[in-house]
Amino acid sequence: MPAPDQSAAPAPANRWGVHPDILKLGLVSFLTDLSSEMIFSVFAVFFTTVAGASAALLGLIEGLADLSASSLNYLSGWLSDRSGKRKFLATLGYGFSTLAKVIVLLSSSVLGLALFRVIERLGKGFRGPPRDAWLSSVAEAKSRGYAFGVHKALDKAGAVLGPLVAYGLLSLLGESSAGYQALFWVAFVPAVLAVALLGLMKDQGGVPRAHESMLQNWHLLSPEFKRFLLPAAIFALGYFSLGFILVRAHDMGFGVKDIVLLYALFNTTCVLSAPWVGKLGDAIGRRHIVVLGYALYGSINLALVYAAEPWELVALFVVYGVFYAVEESQSKAFIADLEPHRRATAVGAYNFTTGMLYLPASLIAGALWTIAPGLAFALSALLSLLAIVVFRLRFKDALTH
Repeated sequence: MPAPDQSAAPAPANRWGVHPDILKLGLVSFLTDLSSEMIFSVFAVFFTTVAGASAALLGLIEGLADLSASSLNYLSGWLSDRSGKRKFLATLGYGFSTLAKVIVLLSSSVLGLALFRVIERLGKGFRGPPRDAWLSSVAEAKSRGYAFGVHKALDKAGAVLGPLVAYGLLSLLGESSAGYQALFWVAFVPAVLAVALLGLMKDQGGVPRAHESMLQNWHLLSPEFKRFLLPAAIFALGYFSLGFILVRAHDMGFGVKDIVLLYALFNTTCVLSAPWVGKLGDAIGRRHIVVLGYALYGSINLALVYAAEPWELVALFVVYGVFYAVEESQSKAFIADLEPHRRATAVGAYNFTTGMLYLPASLIAGALWTIAPGLAFALSALLSLLAIVVFRLRFKDALTH
């Protein structure tokens, strides 16, 4: 059996208890999220009110954005494992997202905003697998969940600061075209800095597999990883964009600036909980943490069916932050456990599979929203429950040990 993809020798842990590259990549993600989330925190409301798009069109665009974010995942993962390159491919992805932001600087039309949202996500999809494989290779197995949690905390710290900067700018300049345009220009700066910082880092490449085709690569992935794809796919079908919850907040009387603060609250909760969720997964096993994530999301959506008071929505945004910390960091650590040899490909396959379902998920949510928003939330709660049942059946032996 070949050795796992651990080409990067673990360096002495710093005072945070992780490899230095975890923090450096976390800073790159921080700057990128600072940029992207300044825009995303106002995008749903800006798109439907200022630009005049419908909720159904928002669902289509968000679904297409999620689809584009996953469309290149398997390709970039395969290319990374085939070549052994992590930094080069990750830099391409970050650079593409940065260049895409030029579109929103030049156009505020429905078409321009839609193109920006979709194209910017292409870069996110391309950078994810090589970066996550890089993280896996430098993180010790016994604390891998914590390492991914620390990275996610730094990542989402940018998503905390981004909405706050957006709030400050809109408070200062007003919710006008000029105010939004200034916000988009400010958001462009940290995106450029992120690419520059990544360019200064030393690559931590994997083991090249130059003769493996994409089909061979797929067949060589572990059976345990492939078992995970079915419950992940079921869950993804009910995992629609957070933009719908932001629109729900607006419908309940929250102003645009208040929605920005809600979004910052969600991200703050994610930052604070991500490292501790990672430690919990290291201690009790990440299979239990995956189930916890599905259960949290189902409970959030069930509560949204009945939520009528502003305080209830505020509380749900806090819980959503904990769920996001589980889903976005620990699922990748779980994949690294299941597939030790071709991690970039596995992350790419996971993102591609789930991403293909995000489009129908958002389209279904948008269609149900036109009938009654509660129907969209109820369906997500039901699919979350189904994902838990299927996951427990497929990993029954592991969950009982």
